Amino acid sequence: MSKIKFCQSCGMPLNKDPKNGGTEKDGSKSEKYCSYCYENGKFLNEDIKTAKEMQEFCIEKMQEQGMPRIFAWLFTRNIPKLERWRK
Repeated sequence: MSKIKFCQSCGMPLNKDPKNGGTEKDGSKSEKYCSYCYENGKFLNEDIKTAKEMQEFCIEKMQEQGMPRIFAWLFTRNIPKLERWRK
């Protein structure tokens, strides 16, 4: 089985996560989710219910950091294909 390289909620490369990933209930590192999305076995952004909402949230955050909207959209276009949103 190959190691997951991107957060399965927001699509961020896991190697870019400053905390090296989110955490499960038992305190172990999550192998699927980043620390911005997942902590103590729960998703942090409970108000985000759909892939489209996650895309808009991520685009907004990237724009706040100075990224042009078109590039932010390009980085988020695969969010609907991630594990959290396929269900």
